[in-house]
Amino acid sequence: MLHSHLTTLNAVSLVLNAFKADGLSSEALLAGSGISAADLNRADTRITTNQEMQVCANAVALKRDIGLELGRRMHVSSYGMLGYALLTSATFGDALRLAMRYPALLGTLFELGLEDDGERIWFVAADYRENPALAVFNAEFCLVSLKTICDDLLGHSLPLLAARFEHAAPDYEATYAEHFNCPLHFKARDNAFAFDKSWLDQPLPLADVITHQAMAERCRKQNSEFTGRQAWLGRIRQLLRAQLNAAPGLEGLAEQMNCSARTLRRHLKDLGCSYQELLDELRFEQAKLLLREDQMPIYQIAEALGFSETASFRHAFVRWSGVAPSQFRPHR
Repeated sequence: MLHSHLTTLNAVSLVLNAFKADGLSSEALLAGSGISAADLNRADTRITTNQEMQVCANAVALKRDIGLELGRRMHVSSYGMLGYALLTSATFGDALRLAMRYPALLGTLFELGLEDDGERIWFVAADYRENPALAVFNAEFCLVSLKTICDDLLGHSLPLLAARFEHAAPDYEATYAEHFNCPLHFKARDNAFAFDKSWLDQPLPLADVITHQAMAERCRKQNSEFTGRQAWLGRIRQLLRAQLNAAPGLEGLAEQMNCSARTLRRHLKDLGCSYQELLDELRFEQAKLLLREDQMPIYQIAEALGFSETASFRHAFVRWSGVAPSQFRPHR
């Protein structure tokens, strides 16, 4: 699990609530994510998108079409300040353009855009670069949640003209009709749904200039916080990645970051991780790359990753992946 972008607990809470009626414990859904029950009780908790995706992977393992259901539950109010900024926008088009300005606050793993083909506007979600195993789930979750946002903004269902998906039609394709009342196309170049372009100029029923200006400014500040933390975390990852064969330790890394060990520890805790977790994640990432090349002996991989003994590397890799390095390595 590699740390990437920061996000809120909104989607995680949604997953837990979706399975609550089935009596499934939160521990089973949070397994492997590093998110604790205490984190769920803090409104200001920030997690990484990969922590969020681990929870989603646990959910998909239990119910393959859960992405569609979660998207239906992701109302505009789930996005906090951004949601209120969208609701108080002057027009539907203004709200959509504002949402695309702050993808970190929207929590999307896609590049969003509005594509004009003359008569229709396509709300596009493209350029997915995360876990391929969750590509279908994320496409379903993203498009249905965007449609839910649109409906909430207008106060009624947005009439769709068509919808398209990058993935092949799943065996539960019939369920799509409950969420997209329009012609569906699979194996497309991206994920998108289309509506008449006249809707962009539609005034929103909850538009309010004063509230909108206040919420938009708070969104700008929160986005700066998210992106600033991401840049800081990126620098830490860059430093550690270059020193995997001789990791500097928390104190050494703090010195390289020009801060105290105490400050570094606190910042990492705020980001939902620790020094050792980051080091393990980067070692795991590099180990998988080296093992896939199938050239370097395992003992040399262990040395390159800073392990004094090959056995220690083997134990660590089993803990990270569930299999031994020799089993992970492709056979000739």
